[in-house]
Amino acid sequence: MEQKIRPYLSIGIDIGADFSVMAAALPNQEIIGRIYKILHSSPRSVEGAVERIRSLEQTYGLPVKIYMESTSIYHLPLYHRLKDAGWEVYVLNPIVTHANQNINIRNIHNDKQDARRIALLGLRPGLKTSIIPDDEIAAVKALLREYHAMKKETSMYICRLKNQLRQVFPQYLPRFSKVNGKASLAVLAHYPSPDAVLAAGADALTKLIQKAAGKGEAMAQKKANDLLAAAQEALAFGHGNDGITFLIGHYVEMIRTLDERTAAVLKQVKQSLLERPDSLLTRQTRLLESIPGAGFLTAVTIICEIGDFSAFRCPKKLYSYFGFDPVVRQSGNSASADLRMSKRGSPYARRCFYMLALQSVSLRKNGEPKNPVLRAYYLEKCKTKAKMTALGAIIHKLCNIVFAVLRDDTPFALISPLEHCQKYSSVSQAA
Repeated sequence: MEQKIRPYLSIGIDIGADFSVMAAALPNQEIIGRIYKILHSSPRSVEGAVERIRSLEQTYGLPVKIYMESTSIYHLPLYHRLKDAGWEVYVLNPIVTHANQNINIRNIHNDKQDARRIALLGLRPGLKTSIIPDDEIAAVKALLREYHAMKKETSMYICRLKNQLRQVFPQYLPRFSKVNGKASLAVLAHYPSPDAVLAAGADALTKLIQKAAGKGEAMAQKKANDLLAAAQEALAFGHGNDGITFLIGHYVEMIRTLDERTAAVLKQVKQSLLERPDSLLTRQTRLLESIPGAGFLTAVTIICEIGDFSAFRCPKKLYSYFGFDPVVRQSGNSASADLRMSKRGSPYARRCFYMLALQSVSLRKNGEPKNPVLRAYYLEKCKTKAKMTALGAIIHKLCNIVFAVLRDDTPFALISPLEHCQKYSSVSQAA
């Protein structure tokens, strides 16, 4: 017999960067009272909202449930303040609220109407809400997202640096495997143009490269001679000016600064886990690191993006949460053949799974596969499917693996498909 849901007062809050708008609805979907504006910078306004909710709770004799839309990080201070006041507070995914924006026939969109709409949405049975992670996971998650954002910014500056070099010094790029390597950045910081490289001479370049790269003198001398030859060629094919020279030095400085700060952020992430060796976050990170190809950064990012793993009952839920589920477009007998990922979930998690999939099907330096089972499965898929489609199948498998490792709370153990089937059959017969 289904348990009857007790009526409650639904409080809807439309979150903004500097202020929020609050509305209340009775169980019969009647909006009550006036719209209340909460100024985030005013403690008096925030406490006024708390007192207003308490007053409504006492007036109508109903328990209160508060609903607000997830809006970047702007909803968090108000969320925690209302939680501390003793109420049930729920966060709604914008996808859920946007799907119900046409609740009225009139096409009205403003803060007041949105607050009323969220309050009415909170009265719906079976409403799906988002999970707010605890402070430990939230802190590490914020650090990781900043790390990935800074890495992306570094890549942008590397591309800009390459573009300028292709104009003024096109022969430079083939001389270094990575333009943002230590030796390359040291050379460009001191000698940002072909003329400067030629003026420096072989001895100065050799000493600089040897010091920056930490390699032998013979290698540094060979690299210096290559650079001098490239600079001489640039005089015949290459065009620069003072602005380009300045920008090359500027980009080098920005890349170095970002590299230094990203290293500091990653160090802080590792320190946070070292300080809590027995925490759930640390334990789950260690479990995912047992998967072949999964490093510390990949493992901790996936765990932080998952948040509360107990919210996922099966691998398909996790698969959809990350946005790996296909977009299906069907109407009557018409169905689109162009299937693609929905990409509704975390882009940080998807990137980690993509890199993990590449690692899983790759070979070690000695020629052995890192994950022989997944590599064999990938190669078999590639016989009939495109490579990216086959890689998508590997990502699906990895989602299943991540789910199983976290569900069983045991490290990953590599077994063949035959052993897996035999184990599944024995468990089924025992049940």
